[in-house]
Amino acid sequence: MPYTITPAEGFGLDVENLDYLKDHFQAPDRWVLNFGPQHPATHTTLRLVLELDGERIARCTPHIGYLHSGFEKLGEHHDYNQYVCTVSRMDYVSPIVNNIAWHHAVEKLFGIELTPRAKVVRTILCELGRIQNHLLCVGAAALDLGAFTGFLYGFNEREFIYDILEYVSGQRFHPDWTRVGGAWRDIPDDEVFKRMVRSFIDVRLPKAINDVEALCNRNRIFVDRLQGVGALTKAEALQWSLTGPCARAAGVRRDVRKDEPYLCYADNWDGQGAEKVKFSIAVASEGCSLSRYLVRLEEIRQSARIIDQLIDNLPGGSINAVADGKISVPEKGEVYGSIEGVIQLFELFMHNRGFDTPVAETYGSIESPNGELGFYIVADGTKYPFRARTRPPCLTNYQIFPKLIEGHQLADIVAVLGSLNIIAAELDR
Repeated sequence: MPYTITPAEGFGLDVENLDYLKDHFQAPDRWVLNFGPQHPATHTTLRLVLELDGERIARCTPHIGYLHSGFEKLGEHHDYNQYVCTVSRMDYVSPIVNNIAWHHAVEKLFGIELTPRAKVVRTILCELGRIQNHLLCVGAAALDLGAFTGFLYGFNEREFIYDILEYVSGQRFHPDWTRVGGAWRDIPDDEVFKRMVRSFIDVRLPKAINDVEALCNRNRIFVDRLQGVGALTKAEALQWSLTGPCARAAGVRRDVRKDEPYLCYADNWDGQGAEKVKFSIAVASEGCSLSRYLVRLEEIRQSARIIDQLIDNLPGGSINAVADGKISVPEKGEVYGSIEGVIQLFELFMHNRGFDTPVAETYGSIESPNGELGFYIVADGTKYPFRARTRPPCLTNYQIFPKLIEGHQLADIVAVLGSLNIIAAELDR
């Protein structure tokens, strides 16, 4: 018999109006359990309030806000170059991708066309960031299910991507490398950069992927924990606006690199008739946790394929675009050798003059490792954005978690949550 809720006597509390309590009192055989944020699988940043029917999950209510917040508000107080240090803290697993996404939207607002060299280098670094993100996701998914060795296979190789980013940007974890129209500095030496990237994609990465697959792909425990768990259909993925590997694992053949090409994914990216890079979209149909794992593995291989097409043909010239209004960072040679270069550097960074910005708004997006990462910018003519709104793939993908986990057992939470790859700083912002 369900419990009868009556007003609490002596406390002036009308319990009948507390719908949340009514729902739980009407199901006396169910337990309410907090999963996280201290649980290792939630990485101290996610909290799930579960209603359990035995070991089966009858209802799941996610709570967010356990990491950073206020990132978007900071965009109103930083100029278009300063804000890159903030956006790289959102998806801190592959921050170079956030750098490129932000300045892609800004350059769309300003109408700036990048140089061929900037497009190639940005594309290479973006794909390294995708590999960087997927390696951690695949490794952590194995770790959550008990395969600690699988985590090491993926995590160790990320160190060599950090070596490359440190060489290019001067910083290891948060590169903050891009600037409006280009970058804060060019690659120190093309040949060293090529050797580092070649060593990674030709030697280290294939071995790591083969090791992960040999350990996990035919492991009965690993496969049984993922296959058919947390499944969604193609129609559901579209209805919930999912993007990235979560959507492609359910059969949604959408990739911003193909559907809205940018950088070297577009035709004639160097202005000289060069073809866009060739790669395949990894798509599955089951939409379960195992499919999301397999899609990410294939995307790692496709990213290496893209890098392979570009690394030996780095264009020469400047990495910074020449734009009206002196928006881009001047070359060091100009700073040291001409009064115009000194004045431009002084006005951009020392005098804090900022940019000659339009009064306009725009939305620019790229294909980040977790899906469509976009920025909606409203410019009011000042050096600071009036509004800088983020379209975070993690928030969009996380909203479907209660539906995916309903009806599954408590132990399935770590499998489904790991396959979604939720980065809490991007989720909370």
